[in-house]
Amino acid sequence: MKLTCLSRGKGFYFPPCHMLSVCGFRILIDCPLDLSALAAFAPIPPGFSAVRGEEDLERPVDESDGCESGSAERKNTEKPMNAEALIRSEPWYKTVANLHLWNPSFIDVVLISSPAGMLGLPFLTRAKGFSAKVYVTEAAAKLGKLMMEDLVSMHEEFRQFYGTQEFSSPHWMKWEKLESLPSALKEIVLGTDGIELGGWMPLYSAADIEDCVKKLQRLKYAEVACYNGTINIKPISSGLEIGACNWTIRYPDGTIGFVSSSEFVPGHALEFNYNALQSCDVLIYSDFSSLDVLETANKGSNYAVPEDSSTLSDLEEVLLHADESSEEMDKLKFISSCAVDAVKAGGSVLIPIGRLGIILQLLEQISVCMESSRCEVPIFVISSVAEELLAYTNIIPEWVCKQRQEKLFSGDPLFAHVELLNGERLQVYPAVYSPKLLLHWQEPCIVFCPHWSLRLGPAVHLLRRWHGDEKSLLVWEEGMDSDIALLPFDLKEMKMKVLRCSFLSGIVLKKVRPLIHVLQPKYVMLPEDFGRQIMSPVANSYSVLHYSVNETLKLPILKEDSELEITADLISQLHWKNLKDQNLSITRLKGNLVMSDARRQILTSDELSCSKSEKPPLLWGTLDLQRLLARLSEMGIGGSLQEDSVTDGSSDARILRIDAPSEALLEIRSTSTLISAANEELAFRIRDAVDGILDGT
Repeated sequence: MKLTCLSRGKGFYFPPCHMLSVCGFRILIDCPLDLSALAAFAPIPPGFSAVRGEEDLERPVDESDGCESGSAERKNTEKPMNAEALIRSEPWYKTVANLHLWNPSFIDVVLISSPAGMLGLPFLTRAKGFSAKVYVTEAAAKLGKLMMEDLVSMHEEFRQFYGTQEFSSPHWMKWEKLESLPSALKEIVLGTDGIELGGWMPLYSAADIEDCVKKLQRLKYAEVACYNGTINIKPISSGLEIGACNWTIRYPDGTIGFVSSSEFVPGHALEFNYNALQSCDVLIYSDFSSLDVLETANKGSNYAVPEDSSTLSDLEEVLLHADESSEEMDKLKFISSCAVDAVKAGGSVLIPIGRLGIILQLLEQISVCMESSRCEVPIFVISSVAEELLAYTNIIPEWVCKQRQEKLFSGDPLFAHVELLNGERLQVYPAVYSPKLLLHWQEPCIVFCPHWSLRLGPAVHLLRRWHGDEKSLLVWEEGMDSDIALLPFDLKEMKMKVLRCSFLSGIVLKKVRPLIHVLQPKYVMLPEDFGRQIMSPVANSYSVLHYSVNETLKLPILKEDSELEITADLISQLHWKNLKDQNLSITRLKGNLVMSDARRQILTSDELSCSKSEKPPLLWGTLDLQRLLARLSEMGIGGSLQEDSVTDGSSDARILRIDAPSEALLEIRSTSTLISAANEELAFRIRDAVDGILDGT
């Protein structure tokens, strides 16, 4: 087994990326985008003129300064750090640069751990030769698709202003242009080591997203998917976000547990199921947020971390302690009170936060705070996917925390935005120029909208509108340089209050060691920076290996001997012969070596034939729904096509409902058909009808 860390990421919005080699298969874990790099670009300017814009783009950069006359002179031509220094062009998007060093056709499996880890996937799925199997949870697939569609929708504004790009490489990628950038912007574009220019790519299209989504294999939590008979893959809840997960990867020689950013006691998503990782031989720890919040992790704690000799119950009490959860709730309440104070003073509030869970909880806390303060101002959510997103979050009880699930049983909605929408206290619109929004617009107000980079989306327009109002408030998440982020908005005239906040993005450092002791793996693979923060294991209970970015770490062989299953019938046919000189018995073995369900087995010819006959037939072709309805009718089964969309939002899925002789449901996709029925006999009859229409063997 080999592990290569391609990127350590930058927190919640840009998760880490890894390449894992197991049993000769290459597994890519997450494919994110670094959207914080959009800070190098200028947003669409107000009152933009297409003719003037083209002139600005074509004008050489400081040509009179002789920027081509040598490196010493180029250093002197560096632009001052102001709004004019930002790149005025249609943005490209920064992918994981080290991923481009790998041939996409050699990747066998892709695992997506969160919606944010999916944003770069269309770049990969459209690459020549890509044929990997992509596994993702149903909820993450839905949310990731909506996030990508919203990104494409917001980016369209740039294309309308700058027009279609004629060249394969934009003007700002020329080396003399890059040399003239201020050092801070140059570092964003080229990276700290100056080697990340190759990771920039033009944004994918809506058609690329649709093609990408069709390649996904969606899983529920704890659902096992077997790849090539050799590897069993299972997602388990991480608690970070709705649909976010960790992974267990079982292969013939052992089990690997992959821990991404996780939360033990979240306020919205299903809790971190760390118990599912206890059987793992190898634990890959990829939650770099533990280092990002190192200082805050060691402050304000009201409980002590037990020693290594503590019992498992003591350690689990530490893990499940709601200290971080209560701190997060206090933050949300404080933000809500600041927002209400701002609107009561006559100002408006702009909240360009991209975390779905935080948005849902803030809506709840702000509404409570407004009621207690007897404050009535409109709350707007402006996004091209907001309506669909909010509707989806109220029909997924299996993906939310137990506290939310209990609300469903008591007849209450999972999240409070449902009541706010019904009471018209919350209004949802697709864009700032929506006619309905202009009709109902009222200030002061509270607005939730993208994008947190402050470079595209409704946030740019509203920040320009309110940045000079000292009564208004910008609620902005930490993670970007505020001086660079606010450059386009005239810092001299910036009177708007800015409330910078940070939210929990993973496991705090003080819980990492107790977690490892509870899981008790044989090997733990930790980021190199953890070496200074986590002490060596006690009594050699587990071995620790440290990995670093773009270096391949090879794990020692877990088992000296491979396990092989032999059936009892085959063992009974063996004739053993004892060797005189050695304490050893040998025999001839004739059978067929089969790899199935991540196990090696020896079967007789008869058992192999029986095993093959039990496998479902291989079917292909397009399922003609009218022919299927006719065939079912001939069999005495009544049904009808419905316009319902499935919960994961796939556009290629159709629903066929069976109502006689009993209820059943068919979910028909371009690559699969799922039959759900309480009556097993009816399910087999429907399957026979489908088999009779499709070609197969």
